[in-house]
Amino acid sequence: MTVKYNVVERGNPSNPGAPKKFYPSISSSGRKTLRQLAGRISEISTVSSTDTMAVLEALLTVIPQELASGNIVELGDFGNFWLKANADGVDDENNVRATQITTLLPRFNAGKEFKKVLATVEFEKA
Repeated sequence: MTVKYNVVERGNPSNPGAPKKFYPSISSSGRKTLRQLAGRISEISTVSSTDTMAVLEALLTVIPQELASGNIVELGDFGNFWLKANADGVDDENNVRATQITTLLPRFNAGKEFKKVLATVEFEKA
């Protein structure tokens, strides 16, 4: 599998006066919809595209609900989802309040099988 990249010039945000450097930046080769993924899954399994769509839709409903309940969602070798919060700090522990949380973000950590596939990726300049 090959992933294409472009070359981009970026400055150092912590030192705006520093010389800019050039970096590789991953370039998307397209998008795949949930329906297209369901079609691919049905081609390599005994499950119909419609049944696959139903399961994927249910998964996409359940994962955010579980995260909102404070759970880590473990999907085996695929990986884990959890929530990360950004917050404003205060000087005294007794003054910490939930209102300091400014952003709540879902995070994903790839599992073993997911990482194995990514380890096989080759890169090509776009």
